[in-house]
Amino acid sequence: MENEQPQQFTKSHKVAIIEDNVALSDIYKTRLEIIGYTCFVAHDGIAAIRVIQDEQPDLVLLDLMLPKIAGDQILETMRKNDWGRNIPVFIISNLNEADAPQGLRDMGIEGYAVKANLTDNQLDQLVDNILKPADQKEDISLEANDDVRTILVDHSHD
Repeated sequence: MENEQPQQFTKSHKVAIIEDNVALSDIYKTRLEIIGYTCFVAHDGIAAIRVIQDEQPDLVLLDLMLPKIAGDQILETMRKNDWGRNIPVFIISNLNEADAPQGLRDMGIEGYAVKANLTDNQLDQLVDNILKPADQKEDISLEANDDVRTILVDHSHD
């Protein structure tokens, strides 16, 4: 078995985009589908819980300021139920993290970004890096972008 290559990361993962701004959710969906992800979109908290529960995505991109049920309440609901307890969640909000509801990181989020400071390429890289196997993760250069803070949790010991 010479020239055996390491198994490559394939993008057959499902991503739930929970965002009330339709134009922005369309941009996220289009970009992620172009690079190989299957995306599901919800524009309010009730639809979000339904989509997450029904589709069991591999990642949830979650806005905090949503109609009907706020993003932090969606996250809390996920973490209290078997169907959402272990799904990775990355927060993308217009709120700075200091102004966001307390306890988000305690509920196990992958990271937090301010929408206005997150480029499309960074979004693609963040999603890729969260969903890649641990041995294929790489550092993401966020350059001078102090409002994008990411924690990538090593799940290889779970």
